[in-house]
Amino acid sequence: MSQEKKGFFSRLVAGLSKTRDNIVAGIDSIFSGFSAIDDDFYEEIEETLIMGDIGIHTTESIIHDLKAQVKERKIKEPSECKALLIDTIKKQMDLGENAYEFENRKSVVLVIGVNGVGKTTSVGKLAGQLKEEKKKVLVAAADTFRAAAIEQLTEWAVRAGVDIIAQQEGSDPAAVVYDAVSAAKARNADVLICDTAGRLHNKKNLMEELRKIHRIIDKEYPEAYKETLVVLDGTTGQNALEQARQFREVADITGIILTKLDGTAKGGIAVAIQAELGIPVKYIGIGEQMDDLQKFDPDEFVNALFHMGQL
Repeated sequence: MSQEKKGFFSRLVAGLSKTRDNIVAGIDSIFSGFSAIDDDFYEEIEETLIMGDIGIHTTESIIHDLKAQVKERKIKEPSECKALLIDTIKKQMDLGENAYEFENRKSVVLVIGVNGVGKTTSVGKLAGQLKEEKKKVLVAAADTFRAAAIEQLTEWAVRAGVDIIAQQEGSDPAAVVYDAVSAAKARNADVLICDTAGRLHNKKNLMEELRKIHRIIDKEYPEAYKETLVVLDGTTGQNALEQARQFREVADITGIILTKLDGTAKGGIAVAIQAELGIPVKYIGIGEQMDDLQKFDPDEFVNALFHMGQL
């Protein structure tokens, strides 16, 4: 594991401490407090996982798998179930290879999310990381309705050392994307990242706006690989899951950026989102620094959650 990865893993372990206290302390007390594997034992685990925002459906799946494995392996001691439980949680999150195809092709990445989730910050961090990987990156300030969004993205673009395409506040987001696509082609950019709006309270307008943006990309840049990432605030737990569901109704979501996992007791939502919606969590954020956004590794996440040491 590289030094950068080690640093992020230790910050992830620290950031998930509240979630760990919420879930793992309860799980450990169940494993040590029960002398037999019975219905009460499973019910206690179920309740603890649901309280940790892992979600009802995902929890039911985890318990179902756990019961099957206990029966198959003829396990009698509750303490022997911990490793099985951890593996079962990892299995729930396994959606195969999390694709980062857009990094290797000429691509347009649309980033959507409601105000306050860390969307613009995530765009800036992602741009900075791709620049570090020697990619030519361009960002577009297409969230033209939120006050200060353009200024905020401009600051991040300067910090990341990438070019930005922007217009005035209140201008047509699709027009900004049109300019950005033209610039991306003219400058031979590898990745164009568009910071777009996410006004879920007006889904009809949002849907129309995203359709318009997609039409422009399809017409002006048909050869580009398209990625749509939705940014969710990890501190909001089940609300984040509901937001993901609603965004899925208006856009073809290819991945999730889950922010603010440091200091939340609801980190289990990462498990619920990936297991229940079948949309991969591709990045997680645990702080304000450029490298505090990292690719999501389910094994590493569950190890950090249960403080299992580094991979």
